[in-house]
Amino acid sequence: MHEVDAVSRRQNARRLSVPLLVAVLLPLACVTVVLATGFGAEPLPAHVVVDALRGRFGGAPVDTAYDAIVWEIRLPRTLLGLVVGAGLAIAGAAVQTLVRNPLADPYLLGVSSGASVGATAVITLGVLSSAGLWALSLGALAGALLASLMVFGIAMLQGGLTPLRLVLTGTVLSAAFSSMASFLVFRSAEPQAAQSVLFWLLGSLSGATWDHLWLPVAVVAIAFVLLMAASGWLDALAVGPDTAAALGVPVRALRTGLFVLTAVLVGVLVAVAGGIGFVGLVLPHLARLLVGPRHRASLPVAALAGGVFLVWVDVVTRIAVRPTEIPLSVVTGLIGAPVFLILLGRRTYRFGGES
Repeated sequence: MHEVDAVSRRQNARRLSVPLLVAVLLPLACVTVVLATGFGAEPLPAHVVVDALRGRFGGAPVDTAYDAIVWEIRLPRTLLGLVVGAGLAIAGAAVQTLVRNPLADPYLLGVSSGASVGATAVITLGVLSSAGLWALSLGALAGALLASLMVFGIAMLQGGLTPLRLVLTGTVLSAAFSSMASFLVFRSAEPQAAQSVLFWLLGSLSGATWDHLWLPVAVVAIAFVLLMAASGWLDALAVGPDTAAALGVPVRALRTGLFVLTAVLVGVLVAVAGGIGFVGLVLPHLARLLVGPRHRASLPVAALAGGVFLVWVDVVTRIAVRPTEIPLSVVTGLIGAPVFLILLGRRTYRFGGES
């Protein structure tokens, strides 16, 4: 893989050590969980959070009110933010490699818009009402997977999963699904439907419970392991399909696998947290800037940075306009847009084989 190696060696002197960066980000993630869990309507010092966590694992018991606040309300939300942020970051990196477009994000393939139709149907029509608290997540997941199947089917009928076909098909279907969701809101007799749908579309971690954690944790972990295992192939595909094929990479099978993996991953994340913008777009670029374009280096950094970033964004949404909350995408957009422009302005930045 001489071409891939040549790209990854450029300007290595300016790149940070991956083990060092991971060694910094891992403790930072742990500290972030403790500190972020302390923020809320009733601020809790870090030592109270730590004592509450110790009390659950054989330590001295703490006040039952503090235990309930930390363990039942805030910790699941904080951990969900960590998992969703990490998942969106690696999904963004995978989609950018799949379509060879540095401006791609995890929602490019129509997953978010499909999920919005499912969620809107639950809110406005009462679909899946028998599922109780899981109704919104199940509706969103069903819509996301249906949209993914449609994008996949149409792209294959047009000749295969090429970057251009995926982008065009995903863009067109996203517009169609967005129109369907808008129509459902317009036709709804529920006066709060529009506000509820808008809040969900812009992302929120409110209402997170331990039951909401197991599926995204499992899917993100599996996706991360698979992407790391295929990191060499991803490096070659990022340089170009011709180069990848010449190096023995099964390009068609790799693209199909990437599409299915990212569709399921993003579908699950959108189902539990709504549509959260900019995390999957900006964090992969930040990781490449810090450690270079190789996926084996950039994926762990992107995952850790994405998780930490989203947790602190969630803290801001909780405390910025008390006692109400603002959607996550409002904050990620305000932070992500200028950061992304700064990253793109750096002459040393590269995506795949292109500067």
